[in-house]
Amino acid sequence: MHRPLLVSDDPALLDQVIDLAARHALEIDVAPSPDAARPRYPSAPLVLIGDEAAPACAQAGLPGRPGVVLVSRGHGMARLTLLAEEVGAERVVRFPDGVGYLAEELRRLAAGIAVAAAEPARVLAVVGGRGGAGATVLAAGLTVTAGLLGLRSLLVDADPLGGGADLVLGWENIAGLRWRALSATSGAIDPPALVGALPSRGDVAVLSCGRGPSVAGEAAGLPAEAMASALDAGRRGCDLVVADLPRRLDEAAVLALRAADRVLLVVPAELRACVAAGRVAETLAPHTDALHVVVRGPAPGSLRAKHVARSLRLPVAGTLQAEPALPRDLELGRAPAATGSGPLAGLCRRILADAGLDRSRLAAGAAA
Repeated sequence: MHRPLLVSDDPALLDQVIDLAARHALEIDVAPSPDAARPRYPSAPLVLIGDEAAPACAQAGLPGRPGVVLVSRGHGMARLTLLAEEVGAERVVRFPDGVGYLAEELRRLAAGIAVAAAEPARVLAVVGGRGGAGATVLAAGLTVTAGLLGLRSLLVDADPLGGGADLVLGWENIAGLRWRALSATSGAIDPPALVGALPSRGDVAVLSCGRGPSVAGEAAGLPAEAMASALDAGRRGCDLVVADLPRRLDEAAVLALRAADRVLLVVPAELRACVAAGRVAETLAPHTDALHVVVRGPAPGSLRAKHVARSLRLPVAGTLQAEPALPRDLELGRAPAATGSGPLAGLCRRILADAGLDRSRLAAGAAA
C-alpha cells in the first residue's frame, strides 16, 4: 500500500512531519527534490510539499492531482497562498497552527492503510477466446490502469509460448527476474523480495516469460511451484494480480485460474470466435465459477455483445470498442492504457471498479 509523500529538504520540517506521522505508526516517503518525487507523485494518497521546495516543484511540471498540501514553518499566508496556487495544493498547513488538521489526515490514512493491508490482493485472470483475441493487451491494460489509480499491481504472464508480457508493456529491456530464473530457484521465497526483483516501473511489476532459446520442457508449461510462489507474493504484496493465461491449461495456469476472483474471457465479435470461445469456456468451467466475457469489436457481421453472451451463456464484464491507434502504440513500445484515455482504459477502469479496486477502496478504508 502507498505511503504519503513529503517533498522537502528542510531538516526541521522533515523532523516535524515525520514525528507527527510516527504518532499514528505511519511511515512517510521523503523526496528531497521534484525529480526524486516524480515516480511516486501520482500514486501517493497524500502529497506534502515543503514551502522551500514549492518553486522547484512548480517549475518541474509535476502532474496535476488531488490531495496536495503545502506545508510551512514560516512565511506569511499571502506568500503561502501564492505558492499553493503554483503547485496546485488544495490546502496550506503552517506549523504549529495547522498541526491538528494534518494530524487528522495522517490518522485517517494510517487507518485506511491498515485496513487495506489486511486484505489480500484481488486476482483477475484473462484468457483469449481464440488466438489473437487481445487477452494479453487487456491483461496489461488492467495492470497499468491499476497503477494509474494508485494501486500496486502485478502482471503474471502464464503463457510460455506467447511473445512475453514485458514486450507488450514495452519493458523488454528492463532488468529483473523472469520465469526461467524463478523456476530455477529452490526453497522458500520471501514475497516482498520476489516482487521487488521483478521488472517494474512505479507501482507496476511484471513476471514475464522471456525470449531466446527455449529450455527442454519449457513448452510443456510453467512449474506449478513457481506459480504458487508468484501468486502468494502478489496477493501479499500488491493490491491487484492479473494473470494472463494460455488457452491450453497446464497445472500452473489451473492454479491461477482457481485463485482468480474473476476470469475474463476475451471474445472478438465474430461467429467463428464465439465457437472457439465456447470450447475454451468448457475447459475453464471446471476450475472457476467466476467466468465473464469481454466482447471486443469491431463486429464485421453486426454481432452484438448480448448475442455473444447468450451463445456462451456467460455474463458480460464489458465491451471493448476498436482503438485504431493501439496497434501502432504497441509497436512503438507504449504500454496499453498508459495515457488513461481511450476505450481500453475506460473498460479497464470499469472492470477494476466492479472488482472493488479503485480509489473508493482506499477512501472506504480511511473512513473505517
